[in-house]
Amino acid sequence: MSPLRRVAGQPTWLLSRANARSQDLLREAFAGEGVRGYDFRVLAALDQYGPASQADLGRRTGIDRSDIVATLNDLAAHGFAQRKPDTADRRRNLITITKRGAATLERLDDVLQEVQNAVLAPLTPNEQKTFVRLLGKLT
Repeated sequence: MSPLRRVAGQPTWLLSRANARSQDLLREAFAGEGVRGYDFRVLAALDQYGPASQADLGRRTGIDRSDIVATLNDLAAHGFAQRKPDTADRRRNLITITKRGAATLERLDDVLQEVQNAVLAPLTPNEQKTFVRLLGKLT
């Protein structure tokens, strides 16, 4: 089936199709490693910012409050992160990345790079640089 003429060449349509393709590639690659995109984002935030509360992790990663709880439950169950009571405020927990989580994050960095390469594969190296630069201007 051919695309609708009215939308086929529109930037919004093209960006949405490119996004769908890139998200599918990323989802498949992460699934092959037994994780989801949310897992990667939380581990990356913990690695970058250090221990954080659930609320802070939600804000830093853009993950909804209910989804962050489920993600943290999964990460803790797999030994990638752990919750400890905050000594300054016993009502909340601080989440930390574990050694296993840090090792997994490093492995996922390689997976993520492979996905980036696959997403940009149809472009020449110069086109890739230009495309990424232009996307940066749009965000």
